[in-house]
Amino acid sequence: MKMVKSMKKSFDLQKGVDFIGVTCVFFCHDGKGNLLMHKRSHKCRDEQRKWDTGCGSMEFGETFEQAVKREIKEEYCVIPKNLKQIGVFNVLRMNKGAKTHWIKVLFVVLVDPMKVKIGEPEKMEKIQWFPVTGLPKPLHSQLRKDLGRLATLGIKI
Repeated sequence: MKMVKSMKKSFDLQKGVDFIGVTCVFFCHDGKGNLLMHKRSHKCRDEQRKWDTGCGSMEFGETFEQAVKREIKEEYCVIPKNLKQIGVFNVLRMNKGAKTHWIKVLFVVLVDPMKVKIGEPEKMEKIQWFPVTGLPKPLHSQLRKDLGRLATLGIKI
């Protein structure tokens, strides 16, 4: 009986809280300086009602590129035209009083703006294109840091 209890506990573990989670974050753009963003719904795990660019946890056996393509298809119903991996970063922060640790793999992705639509309405209140110089508020807590990384590397959207 003890084995069953310990097995159940292992299934209750949370990515990023009980063990390091791996997420792919993507900045979808139209090639003309506009960034695709969505407003997170009240049903999201964290950062509810903040504007974000898109991300998702990797699944077992996926490459970074496969994870990004899958997540973009799920979230925005579009297949990327071009994707570029920017780097890998630690994300250490607090969420509802708990320390979290994620490994973030950051991508910049070109998509066709005419084909984009909401693919996860339970997680997104709305989607919209914004010029990089005119982003909405409030923003996801990691967004400015990631945009700074892109600028430091000389990557333009």
